[in-house]
Amino acid sequence: MHFGWEEWLSLPDLGVPAVKAKIDTGARTSALHADDIETFGPSNHPKVRFTVRPVPGRDDIVIPCSATVVDRREVTSSNGESENRVVIQTTLSVGGQSWPIEVTLTNRETMASRMLLGRQALLDHITISAHDRLLQPELGYDVYHTSEVAKAQPRRALRVCVLSRENNYSTNRLVEEGESRGHTVEVIDTTRCYMAINALAPEVHYDGKRLPVYDAVIPRIGASITTYGTAVVRQFETIGTFCLNSSAGIAGSRDKLFAHQQMAKSGIGMPDTAFAASPKDNANLVGLVGGAPMIVKLLESTQGRGVVLAETRKAAESVIDAFRGLKANFLVQHFVKEAAGEDIRCFVIGAKVVASMKRTGADGDFRSNLHRGGKAEKVRISAEERRTALRAARAFGLSVAGVDLLRSSTGPKVLEVNSSPGFEGIETATGKNIAGLLFDEVERRARPVPKRRRKSGAA
Repeated sequence: MHFGWEEWLSLPDLGVPAVKAKIDTGARTSALHADDIETFGPSNHPKVRFTVRPVPGRDDIVIPCSATVVDRREVTSSNGESENRVVIQTTLSVGGQSWPIEVTLTNRETMASRMLLGRQALLDHITISAHDRLLQPELGYDVYHTSEVAKAQPRRALRVCVLSRENNYSTNRLVEEGESRGHTVEVIDTTRCYMAINALAPEVHYDGKRLPVYDAVIPRIGASITTYGTAVVRQFETIGTFCLNSSAGIAGSRDKLFAHQQMAKSGIGMPDTAFAASPKDNANLVGLVGGAPMIVKLLESTQGRGVVLAETRKAAESVIDAFRGLKANFLVQHFVKEAAGEDIRCFVIGAKVVASMKRTGADGDFRSNLHRGGKAEKVRISAEERRTALRAARAFGLSVAGVDLLRSSTGPKVLEVNSSPGFEGIETATGKNIAGLLFDEVERRARPVPKRRRKSGAA
């Protein structure tokens, strides 16, 4: 195999289909021009993400890359300057042959070639002709103006933040699944985040340091910290970080009164619901939802707590009076008798219902929450139930949602849209890898892609 002093080659592991390299047997180590070099992940298995601009003079063509760090090396350049560089291993392809090489990442902006191929990368059967160039098949930069570049991009390792205060099943599954795919997943306690709020450089800080730039944030905001949690998510949005669920979607779905108004506005079926501030309207409230039996629900209720079934009109008025005496905000709802203590949890990711389960309350309990001793089993949902669940998630702009609905004689009725649904019950009942499906969505939405724009005078 014959090489001249300059050759075309490709780096398929990095999604770089064409780059010109200078062949320099005087240099031991190969080098690639890279920007935005950032190491991340655990110290015993670090990764690096960086960008490559393979076309000289074309800063508009940018290839996002990631790789595992194999070493850090002190390298002395031809001008005598020493630099500590990150070393990665990647595949070199040229003339129909491929082999692994080690490459250091550095800024070669002032160099004529975007890549230097040192003697470590040259196979024994390669001979160098120092007076010739381009002895191997020629490639070209035109490939960067086609859709093939995006299609050929390898899966890049992502740096993902899970906003969660709890070391529970769902958080652990996200870490486990993300790391199994080669991503770095960092769990950050939402309440320990603090924010620098300004127009020029908004930041999120944690444990005395500014948090790095994440490829994606997965919010797992507990109901008790909704206000502060959504503020943290909003700060990440201000920075420009992709958040799987938006701050507005989380806040809207948590405000039970607003949520019911929003669903009504979107024409989504739900139990008849009423709300009033004055004790003088107690009787009218009961009448608006069709009388007893009825549900009286605190606006701040979660996991079935603060939800009361009033079986008679007198019982309903007593519960309402008691809640008013506590200065608690609540709403009243029609009780769907035919649901018989069962509801359906539809797990929505992206634009699909990826799993569904039927939850049945414990003996004598009309509430079907698993936290209160209910049980769950896989269930097949109707096309109408599927459409209703998707419309409910869409009404709040949520990419991930647990939509709880009842089967009534007049069609599905949505009870609640949960922006931080748990994984344990649905994975156990259905046998599906919900965390994996969630990461499919993260990778689809947050995966960096090559950037290019039409520009005259292309190389």
